[in-house]
Amino acid sequence: MKPRLIGTIALVLFIFVAINAYIGWNGWLYLSALISLDNPLPYAFAVAIISISYIIGRLLQPVAPLRKIGRVFKLIGSYWLAVMEYAVLLLPPADLIYWLLTKLDIPASTALLAVGSAVAVIMLAILLRGSWNAWSPVVRTYSITIAKPAGTRTSLRIGMASDIHLGTIVGKRHLARLAKAMEHMKPDLILLPGDVIDDDIAPYLDDNMSEVMKRLQAPLGVYAVLGNHEYYGGHIARFIAEMDAVGIRVLLDESVKIDDGFYIIGRKDLSAKRSDPEGRQSVKELVAALDASLPLIMMDHQPSDLEQASLQGIDLSLSGHTHRGQMMPNHLFTRRLFELDWGFLKKGQLHAIVSSGFGTWGPPLRIGSRAEIIQLNVEFRP
Repeated sequence: MKPRLIGTIALVLFIFVAINAYIGWNGWLYLSALISLDNPLPYAFAVAIISISYIIGRLLQPVAPLRKIGRVFKLIGSYWLAVMEYAVLLLPPADLIYWLLTKLDIPASTALLAVGSAVAVIMLAILLRGSWNAWSPVVRTYSITIAKPAGTRTSLRIGMASDIHLGTIVGKRHLARLAKAMEHMKPDLILLPGDVIDDDIAPYLDDNMSEVMKRLQAPLGVYAVLGNHEYYGGHIARFIAEMDAVGIRVLLDESVKIDDGFYIIGRKDLSAKRSDPEGRQSVKELVAALDASLPLIMMDHQPSDLEQASLQGIDLSLSGHTHRGQMMPNHLFTRRLFELDWGFLKKGQLHAIVSSGFGTWGPPLRIGSRAEIIQLNVEFRP
């Protein structure tokens, strides 16, 4: 192992331990003032287990007899990841306020209870609101016009859901919400631009999620592409087979001519460059053999190639991946990383749409973003 990598791992571990120790210490001070705790060892042990529960859950997940226990640990750990992020934002100013209050001759115990209670209430509100945003999807509607003929078709309604992340946390209940929304929407075509599963395919199989997945139906078909999490899981062939079994075709750097009027192009994820021996094709290669006089609709999980999509004549690009940061202020990073991290962008003839996604990764929370399904109304005007 390279010294630089060892140093990076050591630094990450140090920061992780330091953050959890800081949270634990503040929690101990507050609880001691609230209920007069004396022995710190049980509390320290509980904080230590909770802080690594996500890791424990991931380690237990591949072990079939321990998978249910692993789910519990992973769920606890997922929420704790959110607690860590917001504790880093809340505790330093809270500690400063506590210090200022004591300088105003307010008794330390009174100041501690007041500030600690305020932090606890804010944290609880964040967790509750974030959970609501994650589990209560909205349907966002976009209407665009593509200046090309599409055979005999003058319009098209697309239902799109990216980043479903089916796994140990996002399961059949949330998937049923998607199926119900699509049934109500009645789209002509359903598109799933990547991260349908969350790494491991085992929870999808164990919970028979195909029972709900097969409800995703549309007259012109249901198509998907791979996201980075399908590559992380490494079960590409099995995933494709499972999707095929429920009538969903996964496009791997290939295109399909629909209704003799337009093309659906499905790109491999950017991860394919290092995870797939065949790599992934450029946009130029993907469109080379297509009739560019017809509308070109492309799914590309990560919205990292919009310039090329525009230059190569793509009319509509559909992506996800960013989650819109999922929990603010993470959106400040996704805005810097991507030309478009959420919403709509017109770039030449290209209409680009990036969804914040239907599911979640890590904490089942959304702050400053919302679980969403896209209804896209397309008009074709030559």
